[in-house]
Amino acid sequence: MNFFGIWICLVTLFVIGMGFVWVIRGERFFGYLWWPYVMTLGILCIVGSLFAANNWVSALCGAVGGSLIWGATELKEQAVRGELGWYPFNGRKIDPPLVKIIKKWKAPSL
Repeated sequence: MNFFGIWICLVTLFVIGMGFVWVIRGERFFGYLWWPYVMTLGILCIVGSLFAANNWVSALCGAVGGSLIWGATELKEQAVRGELGWYPFNGRKIDPPLVKIIKKWKAPSL
């Protein structure tokens, strides 16, 4: 019997579940303007998964990369939820590098 698929399923489920947590916490402390950096990190994880020799590493990098890309698109929507009072709001967020340029871009959404 091969349990690789079941283990990958459980690990991916955990990674996706942690994605919800880091989006809520990340937006609260850093703000949604960090989305380009999060998306870049997700793309790098997915590209890295293509070159990983081990199936576990490849699957984990792909799942983390997909979760990061999804999270980058969800940060703006989480900011709106925080402003509506659905989640704790923090007015003192850490601005990312190149914040003036990033503010001109439209945040991605799904």
